[in-house]
Amino acid sequence: MRRVIFLFAALAVGFALFSGGAAAGKPLSVFVSILPQKYFVERIAGSRVQVSVMVQPGVSPETYEPSPKQIAQLAEAQVYFRIGMPFEDAWLEKIQRSNPQLLMVDTRDGIELRPIDGYHRHGEELARDLDSDEGLMDPHIWLSPMLVKRQAKTICNTLMLLDPANKEEYEENYRLFAEDLEAVDEQIRSLLKDVQGKKFLVFHPAWGYFADEYGLVQVPIEVEGKEPNARELTQIIGFARREGIKTIFVDTQSNIKPAETVARAVQARVVQLDPLAEDYLNSLIATAEAIAAGVR
Repeated sequence: MRRVIFLFAALAVGFALFSGGAAAGKPLSVFVSILPQKYFVERIAGSRVQVSVMVQPGVSPETYEPSPKQIAQLAEAQVYFRIGMPFEDAWLEKIQRSNPQLLMVDTRDGIELRPIDGYHRHGEELARDLDSDEGLMDPHIWLSPMLVKRQAKTICNTLMLLDPANKEEYEENYRLFAEDLEAVDEQIRSLLKDVQGKKFLVFHPAWGYFADEYGLVQVPIEVEGKEPNARELTQIIGFARREGIKTIFVDTQSNIKPAETVARAVQARVVQLDPLAEDYLNSLIATAEAIAAGVR
């Protein structure tokens, strides 16, 4: 997937748009894909932007389609910070055509993407395959606070280029946000130091970057991005028994039933995690606490 960042190519147009909004006393109209990004942008820009989120709470970004109201709002927007969710490839090109002046900024810039975790099957055995069956790259780059620090820098650079009059404010806000991210990273490392190398069973493989950052191994129940069939469930149950899995983690946006089936079979508990929480820093700490308690 090619990254699309037009900061310099679109700077003249973007600066004109931003300056017009600032002169009229209106905040810059910014769109993002998911709720955590709203938090990132607002930490840096505060009230100088009005942030709209495409994927609303309780909706899965894997199956999301923009509403007609959002399409209409995007026709008037000035900046879109994309992050790599599947719907972006399907919709953002159309949106760009309807609003050629929309500045499209790819917050994956400078981040090395990993293949999304999946399973492939060898006879009756399940094996973890880091080269996903679907050949997809993992879009969940916001679940590593150190990668968010890079994304926040891209956001900050964009705002400083478009609104140099407030450059110092954006730089200071970024500095404070980066400090918070570093503090959370340190806290998570402390929480997870005793479980490094452990496997944790999840329904949807959202936590790959988090696992890489903190020395864990994410194992998904999903097979090729779909709910497992009866045979695949039997294989997953066998894996969970062999590994002594006692906790199964499910995203709040995912179907909990397959995880409950596995949990009943191996006498495990199901714990929900929210990868799309707007309360980003506290949510990451809560996730680390849940994993630390669940994989011992």
